[in-house]
Amino acid sequence: MAYRSAFYVYDQEKPVPVVIRNYTVSDIAELIAIQAECFPPPFPSELWWNEQQLKGHIALFPEGALCVEVGGELAGSLTGLRVDFNPAHPAHKWEEITDNGYIRNHNPLGNTLYIVDISVRPKHRKLGLGKHMMQAMYGVVIQLGLDRLLGGGRMPGYHKAAAELTPEQYVSEVIRGERRDPVLSFLLRCGRTPVSLVADYLDDEESLHYALLMEWRNPFKGMEENAVWTIEE
Repeated sequence: MAYRSAFYVYDQEKPVPVVIRNYTVSDIAELIAIQAECFPPPFPSELWWNEQQLKGHIALFPEGALCVEVGGELAGSLTGLRVDFNPAHPAHKWEEITDNGYIRNHNPLGNTLYIVDISVRPKHRKLGLGKHMMQAMYGVVIQLGLDRLLGGGRMPGYHKAAAELTPEQYVSEVIRGERRDPVLSFLLRCGRTPVSLVADYLDDEESLHYALLMEWRNPFKGMEENAVWTIEE
């Protein structure tokens, strides 16, 4: 089912028209340009979207291919696929669970909507577009009757603290509000909750290759209570 939501956000005191919709083949060139803006070096450029990947997203799981426009300009995207996730065995690598971003392993019967990537142009980040796209994807989870939305959150601030903190300690400080991480703090604001710390998740020097799995549970599903994140200090 096609997704389209039109509303306003505020740029300081000025309302700005915004549309969240499914992205299409005509958006591909601009989506790749957005990736280059969002993930400059040292992030590996080979991990930016390519045309074949984006065409696959549109063909295999259009419900999980969302983008946002600001005043008619493409400003960001959020991409997911369905997987069958077992919370008892959370460890995995980004390249495995997303098929290196091609999502050819998309499972139409999977119980979880897995976030492959979220990107918002730097000049538009003050508008809260990432949070709006994430909330739109929560709606997809509910519409499809899935258990959860899940994804690995990068920890790009960790390399600055690695000499004094283990990754577990770093995550704990972010969750307690003692430290801010550009990605983890954003995901917490979006309503995501921690599941598990994963080593060697992605080729990501800033995060020292770690990621924090974070989920959003479908509130209409009768699942067990969310686990409380506990970390050794």
